[in-house]
Amino acid sequence: MLGLMQDTPLTLSSLLDHAARFHGEVEIVSREPGGVTRTNYARVAVRARKLAAALRRRGLREGDRVASLALNSARHLELYYGATGAGGILNTVNPRLFPEQIAFILRHAENRIVFFDPAFGPLLETLVDQAPQVEAYVCLSSAGDMPSLRLPNLIAYEDLLAPEADDAPWTVVSENAGAILCYTSGTTGDPKGVLYSHRSLALHAFVATGADGMAISRRDSILLVTPLFHVNAWGIPFSAAMCGAKLVLPGAAVDGENLFNLMRAERCTFSLGVPTVWLGFLDYVATHREELDLAGLALERILVGGSAAPRSMIERFDYMLGVYVIHAWGMTETSPLATIGTPLPEHAFLDRQARYDIQALQGRAIYGVELRIVDADGVVAPHDGMAVGDLQVRGPWVVRRYFKADAPATTEDGWFPTGDVAKIHPNGYLQLTDRSKDIIKSGGEWISSVDLENVAIAHPDIREAAVIGVPHPKWQERPLLIIVPAPETTPDKDDILKFLASRVARWQVPDDVVIVESLPHTATGKLLKAKLRETYRDYLAEPA
Repeated sequence: MLGLMQDTPLTLSSLLDHAARFHGEVEIVSREPGGVTRTNYARVAVRARKLAAALRRRGLREGDRVASLALNSARHLELYYGATGAGGILNTVNPRLFPEQIAFILRHAENRIVFFDPAFGPLLETLVDQAPQVEAYVCLSSAGDMPSLRLPNLIAYEDLLAPEADDAPWTVVSENAGAILCYTSGTTGDPKGVLYSHRSLALHAFVATGADGMAISRRDSILLVTPLFHVNAWGIPFSAAMCGAKLVLPGAAVDGENLFNLMRAERCTFSLGVPTVWLGFLDYVATHREELDLAGLALERILVGGSAAPRSMIERFDYMLGVYVIHAWGMTETSPLATIGTPLPEHAFLDRQARYDIQALQGRAIYGVELRIVDADGVVAPHDGMAVGDLQVRGPWVVRRYFKADAPATTEDGWFPTGDVAKIHPNGYLQLTDRSKDIIKSGGEWISSVDLENVAIAHPDIREAAVIGVPHPKWQERPLLIIVPAPETTPDKDDILKFLASRVARWQVPDDVVIVESLPHTATGKLLKAKLRETYRDYLAEPA
């Protein structure tokens, strides 16, 4: 017997309708090249409906893909709802990828229309011949602000919207229809597409807004540093609409000074970003703290994902600004939120150092996501905080099969292998120890590069650290530490190695320290260790 409740589809357009109806006046603030602009949920809903009508007028059919190459702005937010509200699928393309990868994605997704920020017009000009199926290009600007570009069927976004009615209807779609298509980055081979449904994104938003999720509400002003093209900015466009939170979109200006000024001016209470962004933000605050109005900050908490948050960064946010760092873990294939480090009641009584230890973990699984670790033979390992294994996940917003792939992405019993190596503690906290491809095997023993990086970053002269395994003639592999100095410091290698030796086992201490001006990162801010391994593969080889 079925239940007797109404069957209302969970669609993205319903989220925006709710926000417009009950939180219509709530601001959405964008930093544009010409200055700060302001709109609200009611106006975004009107313009998204107009966009949906414009796309239908141009022949968009249900399931057709349109692409965006854009930063965080109100127009990009409108695309999320307008494209999906027309029955289409929005393919958010990361403009920081290599041009060849962008061209591959445009072809593979079979995008019919490409929406783009004016700054990315010259890039698209070089790719036109590599994506011949694109029928039109839409510059996210008015006609007067659109640069002169050699792109076929080019139109200004405002001209596209102008003829349409403010109350244009949404296209009726199934909640299981595809909505957003994101491609993985930093993987071996070509990027892989992950196609989210309306239902999976709405369920993800429900859990993300909860007190044991991101705990966002109408009371929050959210500085969205995470790019909209990075796994839907971790679901915030949908979670914020669900609860009516204010959104502050920084555009291209994500340096420490601009983030601080925007955060203070808009009374932001919550923010999200990858560790590299927050390291730059903290450096700016530390360098200018005497002249900054720190009392004017309303910031209460930040969420860190993308890669592990160094324990030292968690400490600095606390003692410099009184801001609580929430660690989260996920990936493109998990929409992305899978675990989050919201504190448990018993953590209120911990001293600071013990609390930092908890915050440095990757958090506990949110409702809907299941975790397990398996050994090399596929045997499920216990969640005792000691056993280490390959992390696998499953849930209603976890990928089942990649876009256009024939084979499933899951194991025979339905679990997705993440490529991470982890332990799970008895209280459910996840602790990532490494990526399976990054863990170092030295003399038959395993060394976690993540653990060494977290220890190294605590040294006052180190701003950023990467540890890789490099071939060794005797031990198979040995760890090599590569660092970026903190501002106005001159790190001493011997001092750093002594610092590490006092905190880890002697056999885990890196064989050497390499000092560089910057470390390579993927397009989503993660350390590009494959490039480092290629650069330093002969570093410890025996001399010829």
